[in-house]
Amino acid sequence: MTEGEHFTPEFTKINPLKRVPVIDHNGFHLTESVAILKYLSREFCTPDHWYPQDSKLRARVDEFLAWQHLNLRLNGSMVFRTKVVVPKLTNTPVDETKLNQFLKGLETDLQQLETVFLRNRPFLCGEKITIADLLGACEVEQPCAAGFDVLEDKPLVAAWIENVRNHLAPHYDEVHQVCRQVRDRVEKSKL
Repeated sequence: MTEGEHFTPEFTKINPLKRVPVIDHNGFHLTESVAILKYLSREFCTPDHWYPQDSKLRARVDEFLAWQHLNLRLNGSMVFRTKVVVPKLTNTPVDETKLNQFLKGLETDLQQLETVFLRNRPFLCGEKITIADLLGACEVEQPCAAGFDVLEDKPLVAAWIENVRNHLAPHYDEVHQVCRQVRDRVEKSKL
């Protein structure tokens, strides 16, 4: 979707909101990453650790998913937008005031990842990987793609990302390859 395919009439038939992600599962269209991951875990009877049946374990996953939407996702994506997307689309310099605001929020979010969610556990919601880890890792990768080393001075977050990467190998690196490519372009152009 880097070329704006999500604005085409064909895509609009699948998602009138003109956004990604979206899935088309045998004619059933669904948007929003949280809803998609929950649906996929139920529809394909994935191993229980992804979205546990145990109500307390599932509540922990849902707790993170509710928190991340207006915290880690908001600040991580806005760092990327403010640093990379807006300057590229508008041919204007980075709004440093806004960028610093989102970086400050992201710093708080990363501290909360360490002290509230991780607390020396290998994954966000406990001992096993869940869909919360999939979404959380992607949100951390966005500011990294904008050229920020958000793992510096965050040993628990760095260890968690490495746990997720190792658990999903080799797919984690394949999926996040575009983030590294964007980061390399950002660093090369000194945006």
